[in-house]
Amino acid sequence: MITVDFRRMNIQPGWKILDIGSGPGRHTAAAYGLEKVTAIGADLSHEDLLSAQERLQNHDMMGWHGGGSWGLSTADITQLPFRDHAFDAVICSEVMEHIPDDASAARELVRVARPGADVVVSVPRFWPEQICWWLAKDYSHANQGHIRIYRKKDIIRILEKSGLTYQGCGYAHSLHSPFWWLKCLVGPTKNQHPAVRLYHRFLVWDIMEKPALTRFMDRMLNPVMGKSLVLYFRKPL
Repeated sequence: MITVDFRRMNIQPGWKILDIGSGPGRHTAAAYGLEKVTAIGADLSHEDLLSAQERLQNHDMMGWHGGGSWGLSTADITQLPFRDHAFDAVICSEVMEHIPDDASAARELVRVARPGADVVVSVPRFWPEQICWWLAKDYSHANQGHIRIYRKKDIIRILEKSGLTYQGCGYAHSLHSPFWWLKCLVGPTKNQHPAVRLYHRFLVWDIMEKPALTRFMDRMLNPVMGKSLVLYFRKPL
């Protein structure tokens, strides 16, 4: 499930791309599939990094890459272990809503990006996320500690204050919003509930098979009920 639209980034062969808060490596692997890109995934979770390693090794085995390289690192987004201006692009997908000191996190994203770099940040969209919080008081804790809900103007202001220039936005995963509402309705930790399992099977099928009908529905519904808000920035030269 890829949230970031790489087509909106001016990625060139030879670029170094950081995926901070990489989790099991979905965006790291997607970046690795681009031509001669060095894709670096970084996360605090050792378990997630092991999953990312397995995913990337599978891409190597199957030849699903662009001829570049990959690496993984344990990292805290508020104190990244990388030098200044180290990356040509930085991706931070569904991370900022977990970070108490989001201003420090934003400054670190800017610090490690070279001048002219693309920086892409995605967070849960305000109103679908608000419904989740309304439906289940324990949703934020069950969902690995969401500590805030961002309004679009607020997250843009934080990143602009850190030195980025806003380029535009998009929305993603409209078909996932009802899934989370359903989970919150029955209990956010009740993954074995029949309705939740059935909807999850549908989402997995949709991701794997990419049928034209559901892809069309997702594109049409994203502006209205996309689960993720995706913000595109550039670091000034």
